[in-house]
Amino acid sequence: MSRRFSTRPRFQHHENRRILSFASGSAQSHLHAMSQRTPYVAANWKMHKTIEETERFLADLLQRRWSRTRARDVGSEDSAASLLPRVGAKEGVEVVVCPPYPSLKTAVELCAQSRVRVAAQNMHEEESGAFTGEVSAPMLLELGVDAVVLGHSERRTHFCETDEALARKLPAALEAGLEPILCVGETEAERDADATEGVLLRQVTEDLTGVADPNLARVVIAYEPVWAIGTGRTASPEQAREAIELIRRTVAGRSADAAEEIRILYGGSVKPANAVELMAEPGIDGALVGGASLDPGDFSAIVEACG
Repeated sequence: MSRRFSTRPRFQHHENRRILSFASGSAQSHLHAMSQRTPYVAANWKMHKTIEETERFLADLLQRRWSRTRARDVGSEDSAASLLPRVGAKEGVEVVVCPPYPSLKTAVELCAQSRVRVAAQNMHEEESGAFTGEVSAPMLLELGVDAVVLGHSERRTHFCETDEALARKLPAALEAGLEPILCVGETEAERDADATEGVLLRQVTEDLTGVADPNLARVVIAYEPVWAIGTGRTASPEQAREAIELIRRTVAGRSADAAEEIRILYGGSVKPANAVELMAEPGIDGALVGGASLDPGDFSAIVEACG
């Protein structure tokens, strides 16, 4: 069974008092900061959906009214269509889709008249060069892409992406005007070895090394425990909150203001059945959604839960 880690004993005497002051600051100040952070929901399609499938998905997503559960409550989906807002016009939640590279241009064009934004799933830190199979920030910007996922565990595991590489990619993305979505998280073995705290501290600290303090809040961080990605297992709300609190305290070691402003998401088998419970936890600012984001109805329900 996975162990639940606790950060409090180890941080009581941390040499950086800014971390302590953030962790023990007034509840009123913390709640005010949370209220100022717009919820953020991103659909990571990974290596799914052709251009044609992207067109069908977005046509459905941008026209779909909210959840089928509510539709049953009022009697039919037709009734729901007349009562509930469209995903593409949803206010109070920032919605991002992350298609594979070939579908980016199609997604940008289809989302142009909606509130939905588009992110890529990776980028190289250099603007150009002999890097076969890679794409650069200028190439993404030319397509109209707004953001980019960096450091997903599948990139770290299957393509040997390192914290050192991410420390170069994050400032490159920010300098280009792209919003980085930085993924961090521990493996099952690391959690069972009670190493979650050390892993998250290392990843957050090293990956953000090249980001200047004034730019920290421009980064979106997604906590994705590797053992919960694509496995059907989900971190408990308490586990997710505890990890995200640690990430926020780590950012506070650099900038207390940035720690209050930065959005930290949970990812790892998020689905309509658990989204409401997870998003109710203080400090969780949204979700990075994998498998459930491939279905417009499921993804719409998760966006609603975050709003």
